[in-house]
Amino acid sequence: MHLLVLDVGNTRLKWGLYDNPRPGADLLAGGAFLLEDVDQLRHALAPWPRADRVIGCAVAGAVVTARVCAELDALGLRCNWISAQAEQCGVRNSYATPSLLGADRWAAQLGARQRVPGQAAMVISVGTAVTVDCLSRDGVFIGGVILPGFGLMLKALEMGTAGLRVPEGEIVAFPTNTSDALMTGGALAISGAARQMHARLQDLAQGEVAVLLTGGAAPKLRDALGLPHRHVEHLVFEGLLCIAVQQTT
Repeated sequence: MHLLVLDVGNTRLKWGLYDNPRPGADLLAGGAFLLEDVDQLRHALAPWPRADRVIGCAVAGAVVTARVCAELDALGLRCNWISAQAEQCGVRNSYATPSLLGADRWAAQLGARQRVPGQAAMVISVGTAVTVDCLSRDGVFIGGVILPGFGLMLKALEMGTAGLRVPEGEIVAFPTNTSDALMTGGALAISGAARQMHARLQDLAQGEVAVLLTGGAAPKLRDALGLPHRHVEHLVFEGLLCIAVQQTT
């Protein structure tokens, strides 16, 4: 049996294919492309075994999701689009209205629970937006924060100031050019928020907190984060896999 997982974010569509899906299974194949190129999905899947099931999360809106569904229809496939639940895969949702939590954030929490069962965890997802979400030792999603990602921060500065259209810079200790100043400022803003949330969760948990860093722009933050952490490239996929396995048992 082959399971196709889809993560339709604000900027990119990520896909992964599992063979014989089970807890802890490794990806057989995967890839990503920009949302304007979703018509590439069927071509990307063509070299691989046909999926028997499809499960996904989407935050890009109805129009993009419909385009993805059209691609799947052409392959004779239909996606089970998830939404956040009150409780699933060992995680309980503290949102007042559970379904209003982003499906990708929920899937990442489920993935984190599988990665570090019985331990408090903080998931930092760095994409178009950045989310810093906290999971208690006993499996309660207790909340999190959302802030702009690197690209949105730079666009905001470009729109609000004159002369800041510069090449992408590097993260350095003491920037001496505008490009590096912008990139380092963004990294420190994100890492500062993450460290504050980590301190709050550590106080609440009264013990060690596992920090999981994920998302397409995660590599930009690794050196600036200032917290021991584990980089998990496909945490959302791991949550989707957990849901799919649970639904078949």
